[in-house]
Amino acid sequence: MTENTNKPKANTLWGGRFEGGVSDIMEKINASIDFDKVLYTQDIKGSIEHCKMLADNNIISAQDGKAIQEGLKQIKQEIEAVEFTFSAKLEDIHMNIEARLTEIIGPAAGRLHTARSRNDQVATDFKLWVRDACDQADEALKALQMALVEKAEENIDVILPGFTHLQSAQPVTFGHHLLAYFEMFTRDRDRFKDARKRLNECPLGAAALAGTSFPINRHQTAEALGFNRPTANSMDSVSDRDFALEFMAAASISAVHVSRLAEEMVTWSCAQFNFIQMSDSFTTGSSIMPQKRNPDAAELCRGKSGRIIGSLNSLLITMKGLALTFSKDMQEDKEATFDAVNTYSLIIAAMTGMVKDMKVNKDKMRAASNVGFITATDLADWVVRILGLPFRNAHHITGSLVSLAEKKGCDLDGLSLQEMQSVEPLITEDVFSILSVEKSVESRISFGGTAPSEVLKQVKFARERIG
Repeated sequence: MTENTNKPKANTLWGGRFEGGVSDIMEKINASIDFDKVLYTQDIKGSIEHCKMLADNNIISAQDGKAIQEGLKQIKQEIEAVEFTFSAKLEDIHMNIEARLTEIIGPAAGRLHTARSRNDQVATDFKLWVRDACDQADEALKALQMALVEKAEENIDVILPGFTHLQSAQPVTFGHHLLAYFEMFTRDRDRFKDARKRLNECPLGAAALAGTSFPINRHQTAEALGFNRPTANSMDSVSDRDFALEFMAAASISAVHVSRLAEEMVTWSCAQFNFIQMSDSFTTGSSIMPQKRNPDAAELCRGKSGRIIGSLNSLLITMKGLALTFSKDMQEDKEATFDAVNTYSLIIAAMTGMVKDMKVNKDKMRAASNVGFITATDLADWVVRILGLPFRNAHHITGSLVSLAEKKGCDLDGLSLQEMQSVEPLITEDVFSILSVEKSVESRISFGGTAPSEVLKQVKFARERIG
């Protein structure tokens, strides 16, 4: 019987265990090269340091070590020059690079994979990539913080209503309002820094899951790659994706902060508020309504926050059912993380641009502060401070005066002294000195308060903290 020469060849990546070839469907579902090729820099860097360590410890010859390193450097140049051909048949970035290395230097390329597995290799590559993403996120947030501080400084004494339940509550300054977001993004930066610190342990050398019998020096490769130390447990090393989850958790919280500010921008820019205006750079028009200026950049920031949260949820669900150690399910980690990083970078850049771009309508903000009995709390405080009554009594008196003003169709300072005294006879003419929004804002001098004098201090403090 004649041998079938068309029989699929065994997959050389898997060795002699498999005699048949894979189906097209298996090749498609198994391959990750379409997305993990972005790890080429980290993969080559890790391979070079692994090779140096192998040669330094006489596990491979110095001659082979030199050839491998030179070949890897050539591959990096080819990829960056868009001269490298990526193949789905080779599954991933690791095997694409190794196959090309074999073409360049021959059988010596096979020595590079001594004392490591793709399991610890991908964990190392991915950690290096996420570590870079943490640094980039910190720099992007720093730029956003600076934009907020500069805009806050320009608007230290601009008054607008502060809301609770989207109801006018107390007057605040716009500078103070913007610095609230500065604080949120400060916490976000801390979370990224904290995540970076925790991930900075090197998995390389953990091999498939149990370590290796070769006399490797894991501390050498960890130090060379900028890690604080090697990971302590080989099984955890290859199955850990906490670092990706922590990045996406930090990004998700930060994206929520971006979304909240975006929501305010959408509200502030509508005709009914008209607190701010955004230029053509961050708005779009309507295909049918020529008068429209739509705050699409803000709306997209708000919308894309959900995409980042979804990526986090996706990886959490993937990881929750996996026993130790590596399972192919974990290949789903990268697309979610890569998309989260790219989306997060985009919305931070867009928000930074919008903060710098927006023009503040000071008069509209100030006019809105005259609505909704916004100095009622100041009146209650005055009753406590000047008349010496308990706050609960003061609260009741103020509520009665608000009701009286509502019936009269005026604000609190539109009531006469006699009308006020009909509710509380002890009230004096002095009460009118605290009923203006300017006086209200100026009085809030507690640390972190909205008084312009305090906001100026906080602007200076914020600049010091940006780093």
